[in-house]
Amino acid sequence: MSDRKMTILVVDDEERIRRLLRMYLEKENFTIEEAEDGESALKKALETDYDLILLDIMLPGIDGNEVCARLRQVKSTPVIMLTAKGEETNRVQGFEVGADDYVVKPFSPREVIYRVKAILRRSSVTAYLSKEVNSSNNIVFPNLVIEHDAHRVTAGGQEVALTPKEYELLHYLAVSPDKVFSREELLKDVWNYEFFGDLRTVDTHVKRLREKLNKVSPDAASMITTVWGVGYKLEVPK
Repeated sequence: MSDRKMTILVVDDEERIRRLLRMYLEKENFTIEEAEDGESALKKALETDYDLILLDIMLPGIDGNEVCARLRQVKSTPVIMLTAKGEETNRVQGFEVGADDYVVKPFSPREVIYRVKAILRRSSVTAYLSKEVNSSNNIVFPNLVIEHDAHRVTAGGQEVALTPKEYELLHYLAVSPDKVFSREELLKDVWNYEFFGDLRTVDTHVKRLREKLNKVSPDAASMITTVWGVGYKLEVPK
């Protein structure tokens, strides 16, 4: 990461939680801004280019899922949802509207810091381009082109708008076509999780990635193949 201090928007209607997150994140040298409801959060998120947003689902006014869905129409800012224990349906909805991850309350501040750093490390363009794959190398398949230097994906000749995490997942699979990756491997390498990962994170992102590709090219979508009992691979048409 560069020397620039990264800015995180913390959105929660409980001042106690905002204060706790601010304290821990500022110790890690992040700049923190806050919002306590959905409307002000969305306004700030649209007007400012944050490096990451920590977004509570249960908010007064418009909820976190709606904030994320509206944000995703115009921006791909990484979003980590904060969800109360047992709100599994809400967590799934969060992934479907474009969240990159979630943390369950009551949370360990250490876990939040770990996940924030993991997502920033992986969604930072400069960090990601420093991978072994040369940034000038495009990955070209018959129905799918990944321009890595521009972080641009086209399928069937049309550009596909992906979140940073969706892009990373697709690129990771595409770098090793026809190789099967377990969900655990994908969590470790794409999400950078060693300890806290939920395997459904992978499944939901694969589902969303397929849906986006399918809208413009069913052939491209069908390349992402489920290997039952093992994981996923990007299969090159023979």
